[in-house]
Amino acid sequence: MNVAQAARAPWRRDVSMGITVLAAAVIIPQISGDRYLITQLTLFFLWTTIVTQWNLVFGVAGIFSLGHMALFAFGGFTTGMMGLYLDWSLWYALPLAGFGTVLFSLLIALACLRLRGAYVALLTLAIAQAMYLLIITDTECFYMDGVTCRNLTGGTRGLTKYGDFGFRAILGRDWIVGDYYLTLGLLALATFFSIAIIRSPLGMAFRALRDGRTYAISRGVSQFKYQLIVFASSAFFTGLAGGVYAGHFKVMGANTLILPLMLFLLCMMVVGGLGRAWGPLLGAALLMLADEILKDFVDYRNMGIGLIIVLFGMLWPKGVVGAIEAAYERVGRIMRRRHEASNQPERGGAGD
Repeated sequence: MNVAQAARAPWRRDVSMGITVLAAAVIIPQISGDRYLITQLTLFFLWTTIVTQWNLVFGVAGIFSLGHMALFAFGGFTTGMMGLYLDWSLWYALPLAGFGTVLFSLLIALACLRLRGAYVALLTLAIAQAMYLLIITDTECFYMDGVTCRNLTGGTRGLTKYGDFGFRAILGRDWIVGDYYLTLGLLALATFFSIAIIRSPLGMAFRALRDGRTYAISRGVSQFKYQLIVFASSAFFTGLAGGVYAGHFKVMGANTLILPLMLFLLCMMVVGGLGRAWGPLLGAALLMLADEILKDFVDYRNMGIGLIIVLFGMLWPKGVVGAIEAAYERVGRIMRRRHEASNQPERGGAGD
C-alpha cells in the first residue's frame, strides 16, 4: 500500500461506517412505531451533535473549554427569540442563529486566547453560569401577553410561544418522525464535518498545538488563528442543535445550562474517546443506554453512571474507540505471528 492509499484508507472506512449507521437510523421509524424510542433517539441525535463539535475543541485541539452548552443555549434562545419577537419561521431563524453562535464563540475564543488548561475551563464555565444566572433572574417585564407580563428570556418559566418546524401541521400525531429525521440529518452533517476536520491538515494543526504548543508555534503554526478557527467551526452546528432543540420541545429554558447536563455530555466524550472521530457517537450511545437501563433504579442511577465512567478511566483511558483499536491491534499481532510461524521452513533432522 502506497502513501496515497494509506491516507485514503481512514476516509473510506469513515464513509462506509457513516453510510451504514445512517441507513440503519433512517429505517428505524419505518419498522418501529414506538414513540418513546423515537423521542429518545431524537434527543440522542441532539446530544451527540453537541458532543461531536465539543470534541473538536476539547479532544482534538486540546482546549479545556466548558462553554459549549453556552453556545448551545445561545443558538436555542436566538432561534426562539426571532420566532417570538420577529414572528419569523424557525426555518429562517435557524441558520441565522447558527451564524450568531459563531460570532459569540469568537468572543469566547478571544477571551481565552492567553489562557491555558484549568484557566480556560474556569473562564468558559463562568460564562455558561453567568448566562444561567442572567436567565433565571430575568424578572423585568419585556412585553404583555394578554394580561400576563413576559420576560425577555422567559425567566424561570422558559421561552415559549415561538412556534415549531411545522411538522405538527403536516404530519399530525406523527410529527415526532419529522423532528427525528431533522435531528438525524443535523447529526449526519455535524459528524461528517467533524471527521473532515479531524482528517484534514487543519486537524493536524490543532493536534500539533495540543501535543507540542511551543514546537508548533516555532514551526509557524499560529495559535491565534487556529484557536479562533476551532471555536468558530465547532460553534455553527452547536448553535443549530440549540435551535432544533428549541423547535422540538417548544420551550427554551435555563435548564440547558445546568452542571449535571454539561458533565453528562462531557463524560460522553471521555467514555467514547477524546479526539477520536467516532468517539462522541459511541460514548453518547453507551451512556444514554446505561441511563435508560438504570432509570427505574432511582437511588442507584447516578452511582451506576459514575461507576461506568470510573471503570473506563481505569481500564480503558482512551475510551471505547481506543479499546476497540487496541483489541484490533492485538488480534492483528496474533494473526501475524501465526502466519509467520506457518511460513517458516521445517528444520531438517541430523542426518539430512
